[in-house]
Amino acid sequence: MSGNNCFAVTEFIILGLTDDPTLRIILFVIFLGVYAVTLVGNLCIIILIRSSSQLHTPMYLFLSHLAFVDIGYSSSVTPLMLTNFLTDKTSVPLGGCVAQFCFAATFGTAECFLLAVMAYDRYVAICNPLLYSTHMSTRVCTLLFIISYLGGCINSWVSTGCLLNLSFCGSNEINHFFCDYSPLLKLSNYQNDLAEILPAVSAGSVLIITVLIILISYIYILFSVLKISSTEGRSKAFSTCTSHLTAVTLFYGTSTFIYVLPKSIYSMDENKVVSIFYIVMIPMLNPLIYSLRNNEVKGALRKLLSREHLCFS
Repeated sequence: MSGNNCFAVTEFIILGLTDDPTLRIILFVIFLGVYAVTLVGNLCIIILIRSSSQLHTPMYLFLSHLAFVDIGYSSSVTPLMLTNFLTDKTSVPLGGCVAQFCFAATFGTAECFLLAVMAYDRYVAICNPLLYSTHMSTRVCTLLFIISYLGGCINSWVSTGCLLNLSFCGSNEINHFFCDYSPLLKLSNYQNDLAEILPAVSAGSVLIITVLIILISYIYILFSVLKISSTEGRSKAFSTCTSHLTAVTLFYGTSTFIYVLPKSIYSMDENKVVSIFYIVMIPMLNPLIYSLRNNEVKGALRKLLSREHLCFS
């Protein structure tokens, strides 16, 4: 019992996307397919990059880590969402809810940093090609990986730490398909604004820093490409950036909607739809974006498949 004569919450009930039984079965089949494509697509990207010597460059090394992060990001949320479609009541213990949010926040933030690192990589490759091997050495790449994952952990720890300091008493129904920070905060008995301000400042800082890196990188890239006299040269330079720009636009466009825009201008149902897109759909789309629009990846895949065919023939 808590001080205001109500039972402390030890588990939460995830309300999910819909109560309609027929729609839940349809959505289960759809998102099970999406999750399967996410796992297979990103695992294929990782295996292809690791096994193809022509893809052993910083650009594709970063892509393999992005694929790993996408698997972790989607896997932290999608299995619970799929379970929710099949059961009338999905309950999650308080510790499990905090752990799910922690993993989702870690992988989501790491993706922000990796997208920024990939933009910097394209800047060096296009603007300083002669110094590329120096600026993107193994030591530098390792440092960038450490920063990306450490940044993800720090941002996650800030929000998770605030979450662990909250007390929950009364309603335990989360109007979402996973344990996100905002709906959990609404259910808590927080006494000051620190629990609301600190995570917002931390997430906002990550978005501002990574967006600035991406914007500055592409401004320099644009000026460098405009100096190229031949149309073919410009087209080739831009083609190395289109996949990354597509991924950045999709991810940051939806993330900004959720974490930057005021909560009063959109409903919880709109929040759910956008959350589905950037947590569940984007991890599936990224391997498709980077493989279908990349001749080197498609060439390496053809070589790997022909090699496997020869082995089995």
